[in-house]
Order: sequence, then structure tokens, then C-alpha cells
Amino acid sequence: MGAGKSSVGIALSRRLALPFVELDERIENREGRSIAEIFHGSGEAKFREIEHLALYELLATPAATSRILALGGGAFMHPEVPRLIRGKSCTTIFLDAPVDELFQRCSEQNTDRPLQKNLDDFRNLYEARRERYLAATLRIDTSGKDVETVAAEVACSLGLG
Repeated sequence: MGAGKSSVGIALSRRLALPFVELDERIENREGRSIAEIFHGSGEAKFREIEHLALYELLATPAATSRILALGGGAFMHPEVPRLIRGKSCTTIFLDAPVDELFQRCSEQNTDRPLQKNLDDFRNLYEARRERYLAATLRIDTSGKDVETVAAEVACSLGLG
């Protein structure tokens, strides 16, 4: 949460002239309710099932690897997601920043984030997920950087910028 997946994804999409897909948005359209509503009404476990299915369907489409895809912060916690992505030879990018900065970014946004409660819980969640994030193909430090700078760094790291 707060890493800039959506903002950087959109900027990178423009920079590379590739379509951008935000998995959470796709889920909301498919389910007819917000991520927060899914969490509150059905629970996190059900949301993760829905998320996995939506990703599976998306990656099964033609040109699945010719797009920029933003996954929610918890997607990689589902044991099948990393295998599914590796099976499609997708490049994964971990947008990293200090947890305090991530929490601050989230706090400045007017978004209902079901798992953002307080800084201590946020830090614990981040630490629990970090090992999976570090398995990404690339790690880009976003600390103190604007969206366009991060998108340019990603493009350069991919050999496309």
C-alpha cells in the first residue's frame, strides 16, 4: 500500500505505449462492489480467492505479458500467484520505500484501505509481506521520488528507457 503501483503503472504505460491494467479495478468492475465492500462483506480470504481468479483469467488472455499490470499489495501472499506469474515469464517489480513513508502516502490519500489501520499494524503487515516482495525480478526504491522519476527508472531497468 502506498508504493505507487497505480500511479507509476499509468506513467510507465504512457512511457512504453503499453496498456495498463489495475487488478483491483478489474475486480471491482467484475464484482460490482469496491475492494473495501468485498473485504467488509465477504472477508479477506474470499477477496484473495476473487483476486487470484481475476489474475488467472487476465494472464490467460492473449498478450498478457504485453501490458503493465498493478497487483494489490497482498496478491503475492497467495501461494499460487508467484508461480502463476513466473509461469507466464512476467517481469515483476517491487516498488520499495520505507514503511513510514508508505503509511504517510496512504494517509494522504482519500481511499478506504481495509488493511490500513494504524502505523504499527501497517508496519507488521509490510514486514510480513516483504520477503515475498523481495522475490520480484526488480526492486526500485521510490523513497522521496516523484511518479515520473520512478517510471523512468523502471523503464531503464527494463532496458526500455
